[in-house]
Amino acid sequence: MSDKKQRRYDIAYLKMAKEWSKLSYCKRKQVGALIVKGKMIISDGYNGTPTGFDNCCEDENNNTKWHVLHAEANAILKVASSTQGCNKATLYLTLSPCKDCSKLIHQSGIKRVVYSDAYKDTTGLEFLKKANVEILYLPINE
Repeated sequence: MSDKKQRRYDIAYLKMAKEWSKLSYCKRKQVGALIVKGKMIISDGYNGTPTGFDNCCEDENNNTKWHVLHAEANAILKVASSTQGCNKATLYLTLSPCKDCSKLIHQSGIKRVVYSDAYKDTTGLEFLKKANVEILYLPINE
């Protein structure tokens, strides 16, 4: 695929991830994720509480509750319960991954991460670069 065509796809998938983030009940930060393999969306996710828990993501001090799952973790876990695999897939994120999620990304076989906003801690991105995962920062104006 040409670079120009790939960029158009990257922007479109990031915009879809942004829409997906709006489903999150979290007040501090809403994050969306899409996993794409061979031009097919194989999973999606957004940050939120585990199944069966109250949808409130923050405690009384407005801190994120420890059990809230990140968008990329939710998307990867959804793939794990399907017949698909993440090997050589691209992960589209509205926010760059934290250090814990970067381990999941690498172990799941995802080979490319495209994100539109930078998280304050770049440790996750540094880890992924060391793991030879392609990283692309692509801000979108939406």
